[in-house]
Amino acid sequence: MTSEGPPVIYLDHNATTPLAPEVADAMAPYLGAEFGNPSSDHALGRRARRAVEEARAAVAALIGAASEEVVFTSGGTESNNLAIRGVAAQAPSVRCRIVTSAVEHPATTAPLALLETSGWTLTRVPVAESGILDVDAALAALGDDVALVTVMLAQNETGALMPVAALAAAARAHGTVVHTDAAQAIAKIPVSVADLGVDLLSIAGHKCYGPKGVGALYVRRGTPLLPLLVGAGQEGGLRPGTENVAGIVGLGAAARLAMDHLETDAARIAQLRDELWSALSARVGGTLRHTPDDACLPNTLLVSFPGVLGADVLARVPQLAASTGSACHAGEHTPNATLLAMGVAPEVALGAVRLSLGRGTTRVDVEGAVELLAGAHGALVATMPSLTSPSTSKGMPR
Repeated sequence: MTSEGPPVIYLDHNATTPLAPEVADAMAPYLGAEFGNPSSDHALGRRARRAVEEARAAVAALIGAASEEVVFTSGGTESNNLAIRGVAAQAPSVRCRIVTSAVEHPATTAPLALLETSGWTLTRVPVAESGILDVDAALAALGDDVALVTVMLAQNETGALMPVAALAAAARAHGTVVHTDAAQAIAKIPVSVADLGVDLLSIAGHKCYGPKGVGALYVRRGTPLLPLLVGAGQEGGLRPGTENVAGIVGLGAAARLAMDHLETDAARIAQLRDELWSALSARVGGTLRHTPDDACLPNTLLVSFPGVLGADVLARVPQLAASTGSACHAGEHTPNATLLAMGVAPEVALGAVRLSLGRGTTRVDVEGAVELLAGAHGALVATMPSLTSPSTSKGMPR
């Protein structure tokens, strides 16, 4: 529910999660009386340093890492940049290629594109119709000239889980560094750096009921990595600058909550997601599901409504917060790029809507969302809209 206006059914948890009350409570002292600089050698500073290290231990425990392997950042985008560009900056000249997937988030594709302009070769591995990485193609892309493999753990639009562990095992046999963007996976499914076999793993606080503007990068001991920023020696020299103590404390609190509630949350949310799909597909004939039936996040449902723009569906239901992957520029719509990579026809991709559930989602929310979406679709079909009609609806955030 928002603080202004009528109640809103919030089904956009992949874009951002609400701040958990327990997280806000944990952060509060560090927004007030506990304002010390963690680098200061007095009582206030030492308490701030202790709070940062306790949060580091909590984040490390969530992913099965050692505390000293966790570097705090400003969020998932910075973590991805540090991992990708930091590896590239120290790679030997014989390793001039990077392997990635065709459906990465812009926080990964943008730094990769930057490297490509400076001479790096990118191998973009396709996905199957399910949206899951083509394992055979990924394994075939490996070689001794590859400096880095970077493949997200969970796709932010479809919810598809990628075979990161299998790819990492093969890549590391070539001496290749492996990174995964786990921003969408943390607090939704169990994540273990040991089981995945990765060297680098990115986390974003606001995807796991923590605050915005804070994240973390797991850096396996011995992984060669150069910092993007220079300054003092904070975060092992990999991320200099005075730490965001309140944000870091919030991320630590969110990590502890995830450890306590992950299993029960995942089962309940998956049940609601499946009920949402069953009811929606029954009410709106011809609706297509793009989220895999298996190997997917428990909270994510990406669908395409027949004969309409997904953006127009959402524009008719301001009581529902959800996302669509098609962008609108000067009245022209661009289909969801992830769906195109999966082989979905452009006119079908234009009807896409992403519904992502969370801890606060109830069965009443699901029932209400189905009524709203079905009603909006029916009203649009009745007016026979053009698939190129303009819409003011927003695109899909991460």
